[in-house]
Amino acid sequence: MHNNLFLLVPFKLQVLKGDQISCRGDFLDETVSVLRKKRNCHTLLLICHVTLLEQNCSQLTTCRLYWVFSMEQLLLDLLGYKCRVLSSCFTHWKCPPMGLETLKIDDFQLHASSTKRYGLGAHRGRLNIQAGIYEDDLYDGAWCAGRDDPLQWFEVDARRLTKFTGVITQGRSSLWSSDWVTSYKVMVSNDSHTWITLKNGSEDLIFSGNREKEIPVRNIFPAPVIGRYIRVNPRSWFNSGSICMRVEILGCPMPGDGRNEVITTDDLDFKHHSYKEMRQLMKVVNEMCPNITRIYNIGKSHSGLKLYAIEISDNPGDHEVGEPEFRYTAGSHGNEVLGRELLLLLMQFMCLEYLAGNQRIRHLVEETRIHLLPSVNPDGYEKAFEVGSELSGWSLGRWSNDGIDIHHNFPDLNSILWEAEAKKWVPRKMFNHHVPIPAWYLSKNASVALETRALIAWMEKMPFVLGGNLQGGELVVTFPYDRTRSQGMTREHTPTPDDHVFRWLAFSYASTHRLMTDANRRVCHTEDFAKEDGTINGASWHTAAGSMNDFSYVHTNCFELSMYVGCDKFPHESELPEEWENNRESLLVFMEQVHRGIKGVVRDLQGRGIANAIISVEGIGHDIRTAADGDYWRLLNPGEYRVTARAEGYSLASKKCEVGYEIGATRCDFTIGRTNLSRIKEIMEKFNKQPIRLPVRQLQARRSRERRLGT
Repeated sequence: MHNNLFLLVPFKLQVLKGDQISCRGDFLDETVSVLRKKRNCHTLLLICHVTLLEQNCSQLTTCRLYWVFSMEQLLLDLLGYKCRVLSSCFTHWKCPPMGLETLKIDDFQLHASSTKRYGLGAHRGRLNIQAGIYEDDLYDGAWCAGRDDPLQWFEVDARRLTKFTGVITQGRSSLWSSDWVTSYKVMVSNDSHTWITLKNGSEDLIFSGNREKEIPVRNIFPAPVIGRYIRVNPRSWFNSGSICMRVEILGCPMPGDGRNEVITTDDLDFKHHSYKEMRQLMKVVNEMCPNITRIYNIGKSHSGLKLYAIEISDNPGDHEVGEPEFRYTAGSHGNEVLGRELLLLLMQFMCLEYLAGNQRIRHLVEETRIHLLPSVNPDGYEKAFEVGSELSGWSLGRWSNDGIDIHHNFPDLNSILWEAEAKKWVPRKMFNHHVPIPAWYLSKNASVALETRALIAWMEKMPFVLGGNLQGGELVVTFPYDRTRSQGMTREHTPTPDDHVFRWLAFSYASTHRLMTDANRRVCHTEDFAKEDGTINGASWHTAAGSMNDFSYVHTNCFELSMYVGCDKFPHESELPEEWENNRESLLVFMEQVHRGIKGVVRDLQGRGIANAIISVEGIGHDIRTAADGDYWRLLNPGEYRVTARAEGYSLASKKCEVGYEIGATRCDFTIGRTNLSRIKEIMEKFNKQPIRLPVRQLQARRSRERRLGT
């Protein structure tokens, strides 16, 4: 069987004296050509069209020369074959984004002819970068030229020989301005002094730009060009605006001229999965590890797609007394794709490592019931997936099919709780936890997404202890509360009674992420979260009522946090191995935190578990409740605590419980007995008798009437 293959080989022609030059590539190690030096030129790219044999990869059939920077036609004679300048053969080569959006390209690699001000400098000319609220922000939403004329340019220094294949552009991210470039030229250079403009025959090639400021526009070059530097030269712009651009460059580093890249040794399926492919991958994981996995769905999306989850446990399908339940969710915003793929990678990784005998993974699986829900909003994802990672922009697919932001679609129970606290109703008239959902929210006419209703039912059914929802577009971990307590405030630190626990949980993820706490990394958009150890109270960032995090804390036992796992919401497929390496350890460490604090079972005198018993910790104004079997888990930081267990009809019990620094919850069981009054009521109900005082009163009344009649 014979296959044709194009091998791209960069080299520089020096003064060669009949030397042989090897044409080598990723798939071919044998020398397949001998080049006889005829004359000097700049950088050349040799394309060797070879025939690959099953056992022997050395037969040369033709050789063609792609000449990039020489200023005249060059013909070389190679072993009797004529080599000519060729560009058409590059048409089918595809290159991923170089990384302006993902920050692989550093600020010092970006240059411009002029700048309107620092906040609109070249370092802000990154695809999908978001602006601050005010026009004078240091972190604004594009590169904007200091002058509006055709001499302006935006430049990227790849720092190595690169094959450039295309450009993606957007206008300026701004609430107040409308600025975008409508056409541009592209130039390349190897030394930043001599520039070659891409041509359409003998004419300079003019690319069509944007028609508005948010939707990305991609232009693929007729033929790839090789160089170190690339410039975008605006030629026209919106007539009511200025020259402003956000840019991504498509390009491949040439073999042998690259820098060290982050690689992974995990043999996983690194690709973007459609809904059908996601479902198939989950099935494959289940078939590989049938004894520790179970696939189920929690409901359906607006368009009828099932919301699939996978359970990973040594006893899938059952809650084991004393074993905490953990959840990861992703994709509530359908265009924030990285979290979805990370959970698909995580389920593969845990299955493979469990089979390989990894003791850390085996301990997690055997001591925890883990639930992974990779796509909360599959409808939105399919919209973003259809146009692809480079063109989905900042918001396409974010909302559900009926236009609802699922992550912020939960009932605002914070206001109900805070109002009750202000009226001194807590704890006499109202509990400080498990705040009920108001009736209006449960009505059919309420603006509640089907996906949100499914999540709420799932959260109420499973006794989750800890959860994380994976988001995108930033590098930070946020924790409740997400809504400011003071009305009218858009930002205000609003801590929960468990603020210290939440801070630790957030830091456990951020500190083990490869980038979140790196003080030398640049900001994604406008906030330098690395100064805050990669974590922030949600309301301190921006207020949002009805978040999944606040609802989970106020309505259930589960402590929920949001992990913003990457600056790029929808990274190119080629970025997934590195993003997995960035997040893998964090994903595992955060799961392990479910075993921090105290745990136990509340039983009656006969040894039966008591459901719905209240567990209170002295000094913390937030209680939790026991599950159906009487077991509970209370997340706490290291220290000594006075813990009380109580239940309706039972006497309360208190004890001191100490939490250590090692992972592993401290056992703290309770046995409580019935009160005298509850025992009497139980006996009465058992024998279907009325309270004793009722017949006595009736007897006294009858005797009184008899005496009156007798007189």
